[in-house]
Amino acid sequence: MTPDPSAPSPAAPSPSGPSPAAESVPQPFDLAAAYDEHGHSLFGFAVNALRDRTLAEDCVQETFLRAWRARDQFSPHRASLKTWLFAIERHVIIDVQRSIQRMPRVLPPDLLDDAVTDDGDPLDRLSVIEGLAKLSPEHRSVLIEIHLEGRSYAEVSAESGVSAATLRSRSFYALRAMRDHLTIRKNPHA
Repeated sequence: MTPDPSAPSPAAPSPSGPSPAAESVPQPFDLAAAYDEHGHSLFGFAVNALRDRTLAEDCVQETFLRAWRARDQFSPHRASLKTWLFAIERHVIIDVQRSIQRMPRVLPPDLLDDAVTDDGDPLDRLSVIEGLAKLSPEHRSVLIEIHLEGRSYAEVSAESGVSAATLRSRSFYALRAMRDHLTIRKNPHA
């Protein structure tokens, strides 16, 4: 049988491998192959970072979605596919962590009783400030130094030059004035 002259001749394989022109042609981004090869390690990385399997699954999905959208930007000369995917996932995880921080936390009903703190009425703090403002500077100073800052009478006496007995007397009268002020504030009709 004679060969047909109109048929293209089969290309002989090059002994040196692929031609340089074939190497410069970018390979298309194969999403399925990328997922098969790197999906499991990306999932493990996300679970480790977020401590939540459901969020980790969402992160892997978002990572591959962003990779698909940015597939034209991938260059194997700059980084490997794995490195590029992990860089994308790192940004996805940061976005998820930021969104978690912005969300209010909901506690289960059985923990609510233990979680409730008695911060008190905000007006109580204002009443204390108002009561301190009504005291004389000497009485206010003793209350702040002894009862709020926790210093001893001896320390305050040595620093101010006022005897410890005088400081105790001022403290007694300052506390009594504060108690009277706060009692009147809480029960204005008493």
